[in-house]
Amino acid sequence: MDRMDFGKLQPRVFTQLKKSLKDQRIGHAYLFEGEQGTGKKELARWMAQAIFCLSSLPDKCPCMKCTNCTRIESGNHPDVLTVVPDGQTIKVDQIREMKAAFNKSGVETNKKVMIVEDADKMTTNAANSLLKFLEEPEGQMHVFLLTKNKARILPTIQSRCQILSFQPLPKHYVQEALIAEHVSKGVAVLLSKLTNSLEEAQNYAKDAWFEEARGVSKQWFDYLIECDDLAFIYVQKQLIKTFKEKPQQQLLFELLLIRYRDMLFEEATNEDVALLQPKKQKKLTQIQLLTSVEELLSSRKKLDRNVGFQNVCEQLAWRLIKNN
Repeated sequence: MDRMDFGKLQPRVFTQLKKSLKDQRIGHAYLFEGEQGTGKKELARWMAQAIFCLSSLPDKCPCMKCTNCTRIESGNHPDVLTVVPDGQTIKVDQIREMKAAFNKSGVETNKKVMIVEDADKMTTNAANSLLKFLEEPEGQMHVFLLTKNKARILPTIQSRCQILSFQPLPKHYVQEALIAEHVSKGVAVLLSKLTNSLEEAQNYAKDAWFEEARGVSKQWFDYLIECDDLAFIYVQKQLIKTFKEKPQQQLLFELLLIRYRDMLFEEATNEDVALLQPKKQKKLTQIQLLTSVEELLSSRKKLDRNVGFQNVCEQLAWRLIKNN
């Protein structure tokens, strides 16, 4: 996502940040909240570039060409610190290390910028440690907290931040960007429904495993729709071989839900939006499709509760074949 995209895809947020730069009223702490892939990290980095930019553009926006701008872009500026989860959480020691770095003079200037990714994953102690830091800001220090779940950020932290909400990327933007990279239209449409993150969609498009997984999930979907007993056999024959890891198994259910929802939309509107559906396919009623979606959601919850993948899939196949 480049600078022009910011204005097109996050116009309200971008306009507000540009005004802050022009008026030289940059906040001490910001909370960027929104879905993955909506430009939160990119805009936080862009703001850091504006803060350290060596040029003097009239609008105070970063030039994107000077030494500081290019070093921040590549993640090599010593006074721009990024904190990411260590495993599943951001731990208190990570915040303490950041605070210690902030309390020292800047390596090159008296400015410091910290970007905290997945800020909602801070432990209670880490959040309280950060809160003390935000309560007593010193010098030209700026903090950007990024989150997909604002509700999990302490209200006391929220109250000390300027909160900016990022809108989901339009599906057509993801599709057009993928097609421009020579991804087929069918796959681009599927990926735009699977993820709101262009970066994640691009990674899937380049992943040989995803191509295999897409084909395997499509075949199982066909068996399920046709109420073919092979759907049950296919679990052991192919699914458990392809979807070995938990994230991969969760992805299978997302792919199935997309296809069932497409069919449900077609049934309700008579509009053809399905993704590479077989030309000859058993006609399911709207009630049957809704029931199938409910069964899928129920099965996904079981998987999230660590019920065995093979058992979940076999039970799902049996119920869908029986009910349809």
